[in-house]
Amino acid sequence: MFVRDFAWGAATASFQIEGGWQADGKGPSIWDTFSHEKGRVFGEQNGDVACNSYEMWEKDLECIQQLGLTHYRLSLSWARLLPDGTMQHINDKGVLYYNKVIDDLLACNVSPMVTLYHFDLPQALQDQGGWKSPDIATLFENYAKFCFETFGDRVKLWITINEPYVCAKLGYEDGIHAPGLKEKGTAAYLVGHNMLRAHAMAWHSYDSTYRQKQKGAVSLAINSDWLEPLHQDSNEDVAAVERDLAFTLGWFAWPVFVNGDYPEIMKSAIDAQSKKLGYKGASRLPSFSDDDPAILGTADFFALNYYTSRKVKAGGGCGQTLCMKSDRDAEELLDSSWPISGVSWLAVVPHGIRKLLKYIKDTFSNPAVYITENGFPQVGPLQIEDVERCEFYKDTIAEVDKAIQEDGVNVCGYFAWSLMDNFEWADGFSVRFGLFHVDFSDPNLSRTIYRSGREYATVISKYKSGRCK
Repeated sequence: MFVRDFAWGAATASFQIEGGWQADGKGPSIWDTFSHEKGRVFGEQNGDVACNSYEMWEKDLECIQQLGLTHYRLSLSWARLLPDGTMQHINDKGVLYYNKVIDDLLACNVSPMVTLYHFDLPQALQDQGGWKSPDIATLFENYAKFCFETFGDRVKLWITINEPYVCAKLGYEDGIHAPGLKEKGTAAYLVGHNMLRAHAMAWHSYDSTYRQKQKGAVSLAINSDWLEPLHQDSNEDVAAVERDLAFTLGWFAWPVFVNGDYPEIMKSAIDAQSKKLGYKGASRLPSFSDDDPAILGTADFFALNYYTSRKVKAGGGCGQTLCMKSDRDAEELLDSSWPISGVSWLAVVPHGIRKLLKYIKDTFSNPAVYITENGFPQVGPLQIEDVERCEFYKDTIAEVDKAIQEDGVNVCGYFAWSLMDNFEWADGFSVRFGLFHVDFSDPNLSRTIYRSGREYATVISKYKSGRCK
């Protein structure tokens, strides 16, 4: 069973809920720029208003109280705090906003988990090269130190960067997330490398300067599907699963939790493909230098975002063109027996989270794990009585319980994605992950609890010792 101090939470991200994109001195982010470009987002929608949490935070807090959460995961807008991304100008009104959010949470006995970066780089930094620039790691470290200094007396759980894999691949390889670049086979590896450098620098700053007094914990949120061979008796498919895991989960977990470097299978696969296609120059996967901070050990817990599972078979690529898909030489497929949620990419596979948690325990030396995102989307006609999502949460939480009880995984918390319907990146408002429905056609952006929210609140009430009054 779940222990009494288990973290029961829900998660959000600043760009997806806050709105106020030009309010009170906030600078533009890459997602402001991206979503204002024609054809980038479903229905030409954008995050200018979103859930208007910048002006309606008290409504969000009411939702948090209604669920009885013990924890709430939010992210800070770098551009709201430091409009040009640097310490040259601090936006006091942004500081005031996040101070109020954190103080209000604590007044209700809700612990904040704070993410420093959730996809929304200040546009001013993108104009200087963004995550492709080696200077970005120092700029991020300065931002992180500012946040630790400003909020760390009250925040005990920190995430530096959310889903670096998604930032790198979707933003720089596929071009479907901000900043919308398609520099296949090269840019994503550089971006991921600089994100790891930035994370490590921030972790070391916290460890050396703030940890003793603030007594918090710092990690980065790594997303991963659970992967299984399409044909269990195929050596090629089994090897493809190993490669696929190395290029997704391993890309960021291996340097932090295993040996301070990328998985050998990832390095050798990239170099072999470069040689095959006649690529000249240094490896497309950068190497950590002696000047970089130590990467190994820069996570105080394992933060996992899990949504779905895949079957994997060998093969797949981009012909004679460099790309990440060819590098990994693995094709992901859906099992026909798995139900599909509201979006085509998310098959409902609750047992996958248990298998992935066991894999993390066995591969990364049994770390403390927080499941920092997990959820089920709706599209199409609104269903406040969202029975399928209720079943998803019931089954998933049961699998997490089995991972704890039967597999001995040290799971410390579970955060549902998301507290409420929001701006779901390139899908705009067409995909709804919320425990609360937000009526985006209503000027008041009314929040209404889904049945899944009511049932999640019931689960939480069984395990926690008290709730905010």
